Amino acid sequence: MSDATTTATETKTDDGPILLTDSAATKVKELMAREENTEGVALRVAVQPGGCSGMRYALFFDDRQLDGDVAADLQGVPVRVDKMSAPYLRGTEIDWVDSLQGAGFAINNPNAQNTCACGDSFH
Repeated sequence: MSDATTTATETKTDDGPILLTDSAATKVKELMAREENTEGVALRVAVQPGGCSGMRYALFFDDRQLDGDVAADLQGVPVRVDKMSAPYLRGTEIDWVDSLQGAGFAINNPNAQNTCACGDSFH
């Protein structure tokens, strides 16, 4: 099977807690291509205190490698998750949605007990 037809389910690895859909991987690669220096840069996915429901998601480019990071290559996208966030994100799928309501990353976290209407925070 070629990389172009790899689905999010097939990109899950034991060393990476999240999944990227094809559209999310394509968008991240597009955004990375706009950066001036991407050597050693990865998509960092984290959870941080805050938001309406207690925890909020953070997605950003990062060239740091923190102690205990879980690193994976998902569809050609280098991804890092810090050791504190990894348990909260296990099995989380990140998708890119472009609709009449707007465009952005949509996060489907099976571990979230409650989410807020904005979709950016959970408990």
